[in-house]
Amino acid sequence: MATLLGVDVGTSSVKVMQFDPELGRPLAAVGEEYPIHTPQPGWAEQDPEDYWSATVRAVRAVIAQTGRTDVVGISFSGQMHGTILLDSSLRPLARAIIWADTRSSAQVHQLVESVPDYAAQAGTLPAAGFLISTMTWLQQNQPDLIAKTYRVILPKDYVCLKMTGQAATDVSDAAGTGTFNVGQGTWAEAIIKAANLPPEIFPPVKDSVALAGHLQAGSAAELGLAADIPVFMGCADQPAQAIGNGLIQPGAASVTVGTGGQVCVPLIASGNLRTDQRLHVFNHAVPGMHYVLGAILSAGLSLRWLRNLVGLQGVPDAYAILSAEAAAVPPGAEGLIFLPHLTGERTPHMDPLARGLFLGLGYHHGRGHLARAVMEGVSLALRQVLELSLELSGPVDRVIASGGGMESDFWRQIMADVLNLPLQRSLMAEQASLGAALVAGVGADIYPSFESACASLVRYGPPTVPRPELVAFYDDLYAQYTRLYPLLRPEMHQLVERRSVN
Repeated sequence: MATLLGVDVGTSSVKVMQFDPELGRPLAAVGEEYPIHTPQPGWAEQDPEDYWSATVRAVRAVIAQTGRTDVVGISFSGQMHGTILLDSSLRPLARAIIWADTRSSAQVHQLVESVPDYAAQAGTLPAAGFLISTMTWLQQNQPDLIAKTYRVILPKDYVCLKMTGQAATDVSDAAGTGTFNVGQGTWAEAIIKAANLPPEIFPPVKDSVALAGHLQAGSAAELGLAADIPVFMGCADQPAQAIGNGLIQPGAASVTVGTGGQVCVPLIASGNLRTDQRLHVFNHAVPGMHYVLGAILSAGLSLRWLRNLVGLQGVPDAYAILSAEAAAVPPGAEGLIFLPHLTGERTPHMDPLARGLFLGLGYHHGRGHLARAVMEGVSLALRQVLELSLELSGPVDRVIASGGGMESDFWRQIMADVLNLPLQRSLMAEQASLGAALVAGVGADIYPSFESACASLVRYGPPTVPRPELVAFYDDLYAQYTRLYPLLRPEMHQLVERRSVN
């Protein structure tokens, strides 16, 4: 008998799944949280050692539940874009600066102006919080830190480093840095030069299923595992989640509502790789594949913000309460619309100064109206992302709904109505850590390919079908939604600038 470990190094927690390939199901999954530090407004940092200590606790808890230490492969999924600087002893020089950090907004514009064909090379324009934007900010503001840097890696890679002693990254996480030539599969020299960064600090890039190394004795003892277990590179969280959802070929898409919101659509790699500056085209963990990724920054985060604002923080079943109150409100929240740009926005605006909005507030609006407007606003934002993504990929015949927000039957129905597409959910939970486990399974030759792994494991529940009587209503609401940002962009920027002055 043999099992696999999938380690998902997320934004708010690490989740570890132990998976039994023979049974075709997880044996246990455990999450361990860690904080985000915000030393200044717009900054978002984490301690890399928190990733490791949380992983140790989660692995030990999983093994305690299952009683099985017959692990034959470990791999990773990880939050994208984050920056960890290492010294020559491979120790962190500072906290990780993660994707939600917006300090590098000015550097984004500098990079785009310096590299005219940026998106054609990197598959994306840079955004605040991307590794290349953060590194450029550091070079301009803390050059002594860059001078001490031996390697720069991403969050999941730090956990891999702690296990194996090797500092590297995989092709999918490299693609998410905004520093990688996604067509050639190499670091983009012109972009690194434009950022005035030393090219030697960028790590080796391996396939997602490549062997990273073997579990070192000291790390094995901390984890409660045997030494020398093969450890495989892993991948960014979006391709890991795609694998866990069976999203490895064109013709299907996923819509995820987690902290942020994402749309993912697989593409076959080709010499004529089309890009769009409003989207990201990145390398998939599946060999020979790319994927279109569009992202909004505040999806589930918007509902969490509302939960805290209306006094439900710490209340058991707070989200169930908000869903029940929202369900009692008619579609359109009786004249209320929400723009979910609480921390700036990625797709399609690429605007770190975009801000959120409730429009239409009246005395008759209560907590349920606000909750419904938030769910509808996030769904409308993701429809805009999906429509742009399909312009690159072509049509899809199914959409997989993922993330904590889509576990809500009520919100999932709103999403189906807004998208006018049936939504399905995988019957397997924790798709990102499952995807990581399957990367280990393919790397360890337990599965001959991702296609065979997904064909044997991934199953879907019944679809959530759009309600025809609401499709036209949401079409009209969507048309209004898409008009608002262009009209209000100057006002949003002025408000942010005024706050900065004060």
